[in-house]
Amino acid sequence: VLLCAQGWPVLEELYLSSNNITVLERPNNVLQTLKLLDLSDNQLLDGNQLHLIAQLPRLEQLILRNTGISSIHFPDAGFGCKTKMFPSLKRLAINDNKISQWSSINELDKLPSLRALQCNNNPLMDTEKNPETLIQLIIAKISQLEVLNNCEILPAERRGAELDYRKIFGKDWLEAGGHWNPEKNKPSEEFLAAHPRYPTLCLKYGAPEEGELKRQQPLTLKNQLLTLTIKCPEKPEQKPVEKKLPESMTIQKVKGLLYRLLKIPGSDLKLSYRSSKLEGKEVELDNDLKPLQFYSIESGDCVLVRW
Repeated sequence: VLLCAQGWPVLEELYLSSNNITVLERPNNVLQTLKLLDLSDNQLLDGNQLHLIAQLPRLEQLILRNTGISSIHFPDAGFGCKTKMFPSLKRLAINDNKISQWSSINELDKLPSLRALQCNNNPLMDTEKNPETLIQLIIAKISQLEVLNNCEILPAERRGAELDYRKIFGKDWLEAGGHWNPEKNKPSEEFLAAHPRYPTLCLKYGAPEEGELKRQQPLTLKNQLLTLTIKCPEKPEQKPVEKKLPESMTIQKVKGLLYRLLKIPGSDLKLSYRSSKLEGKEVELDNDLKPLQFYSIESGDCVLVRW
């Protein structure tokens, strides 16, 4: 392929799937205009071989479906830093491989331009019983990702994933040397290797508070009820109402409830909420089909109603 490539000085797309390629070589002075490379269904096995093609300056899309790779590593960059490898790579497909460790997902956060990832059908995808939890973990671990397995990541979904991640691993963070006081905050190398984005999430949302880190109680209906204050900021004559709502209740059903309370058609209502923990931040509840828990709403938060 590299011999032939000398005759393709302006080639942008190269499809090499199912060619029994087992070893890669560095493309010196060839394929420098390549934007898409498909190596699917070749048994490369060793993820380190990718380093040999990592300097292709314009490569935007790399398809590695069913290549047998079990890990990905960019050794030139440390925790929380960006690699110089694959500088233009926006879309990566690593589905149908043997990736089983979260460390490979952590490594993908080092890619400076990565926006879309396909990673279905890897052993890693079986490590969580709840597929939604698994998706949240991947979103929280890769900061700049916009599309995961062909599904767009909405801003509210990213925010919820990052807040949940910060909460889920907060106890581990404390036990590893994390601290609310920045001067005493010295998490271990092991913790940072497993959760390289955790310090950034603490800077973004604040370190998790002790109340957030209590062990989850059994999921009885009582524990799933959220105590929320419902307020109409533009209608001061409407007194705030306190309601207990199940966290599984969809935004559409919340609007139906408010229609009965306020006698306003649900289609005219615009909902948002303010977190009791994040001062001054207001988040739109913009998808009628999503439950309250999708937006990481907690007891004590205030739902704002406008029409």
